[in-house]
Amino acid sequence: MPQQTPSPSPLPLPSLEELTASARVVSVPMRVRFRGVLDREVLLVNGPSGWGEFSPFLEYDDAESAAWLACAVEAAWHGFPAPVRASVPVNATVPAVGPDGVEGVLSRFGAVGAVKVKVAEKGQTLADDVARVAEVRRLLPDAGIKIDANGGWTVPEALAALDALGPFGLQYVEQPVADIPGLRTVRLELQRRGEGILVAADESVRRQEDPLRVAREDAADLLVIKAQPLGGVRRALAIIDAAGLPAVVSSALDTSVGIRAGVALAAALPELPYACGLATVSLMAGDVTRTSLVPEGGHLPVRDVDVPADLLDRFAATADRTRWWLERLGRTHAVLAAAQGGVGRTAT
Repeated sequence: MPQQTPSPSPLPLPSLEELTASARVVSVPMRVRFRGVLDREVLLVNGPSGWGEFSPFLEYDDAESAAWLACAVEAAWHGFPAPVRASVPVNATVPAVGPDGVEGVLSRFGAVGAVKVKVAEKGQTLADDVARVAEVRRLLPDAGIKIDANGGWTVPEALAALDALGPFGLQYVEQPVADIPGLRTVRLELQRRGEGILVAADESVRRQEDPLRVAREDAADLLVIKAQPLGGVRRALAIIDAAGLPAVVSSALDTSVGIRAGVALAAALPELPYACGLATVSLMAGDVTRTSLVPEGGHLPVRDVDVPADLLDRFAATADRTRWWLERLGRTHAVLAAAQGGVGRTAT
């Protein structure tokens, strides 16, 4: 049985003034539309241990965004746990493009042994998903294929889709339905059929008050874990340990600064059974560091990233967007400080 849910990170929280003093807001263009956006806005902070990224998606409220700020503070003020490996395997990620766009997307990732394919996109059909996955399989006949529905199907739709997509050879389906009871139903039915497709939980971990509920209810075979939404590397490691399930480390469409936290998480795990979804900088048309964390030979190295001033200037967000993010930082800092029982203090 899973253990008790780990509490939010108790790491000391810098004052808002200290965070704001180093904060820079950037807007990095995407090569393809991903999660509905063509420009990824993030707020970066610089502390004693380096750079941290605060980039909750625009629709997230301040309470949900607090965990993302905790991760940025961990990266910039406290650093990461010691790694147990020098590099981590990664998969390519194919957004909901047409089959004619798949080869171009894959070409940006280089040689990889696994691919995650987005499915169940609003406005598209199962036929679109089949065509996309079929093209990935045609181009990479030996690759491991994972599909990610982002909770976009109902239970009947998920089972019908997996009937259609299963013949392409799937490692697992990520978040086929939105709720935990539905995940359990899909998982048990796949087991009954003996199709060998595993069920992975993403949103049912990172967007739940209790990230271990999905494990307690036997609703998933493995967890997709992201450092930012779970409050940092240390808390994510504790959640994985408490859940007792295999984990796949993924990203939240981060710049290389945010990817560095994901790499730190993957590098610290005792076991890493699947390629990580940490190569998404390849989907961006820019980055805030000269040596981006993009895959080489299907792996990302465990290393820090430098953020030069000229790239911060090149990708600087507009004045009104910068103001919006700084106001969000202030509100989120207040939420995180209240959760930690204080008003924010200088971290040491």
